[in-house]
Amino acid sequence: MAVHTDEFHRIVDRLTGVERAEGSKWTSFSVRGKKFGYYWPRTRTAGLKQTISEQLALVAERPDVFEEQFTSGGFGWVVVYLDRIEADELSELVYEAWRLTAPDELVDALPFPY
Repeated sequence: MAVHTDEFHRIVDRLTGVERAEGSKWTSFSVRGKKFGYYWPRTRTAGLKQTISEQLALVAERPDVFEEQFTSGGFGWVVVYLDRIEADELSELVYEAWRLTAPDELVDALPFPY
């Protein structure tokens, strides 16, 4: 059930136009300068942009897998525990985070499943 770090990175790397920035404690993922995700190796967690309604639903349904991170600009970010999620579901959430951020021409060229 657990998603390993390299598998998470492969999921992100399949997306178009992703920019990766390495920090001292995390890696951030952006598309055209806009962030859609983070990865914290120490905790093996990812932070992903979602709609607020999706954020609330994920946290309410499975608080052992998801926790509320923050809300900003009409979006709700969730922390995802990679040890507690399956790769297929994580792929959908990563794609959705990217889709909410990427310009239409990139999204139109890469429909899910990618």
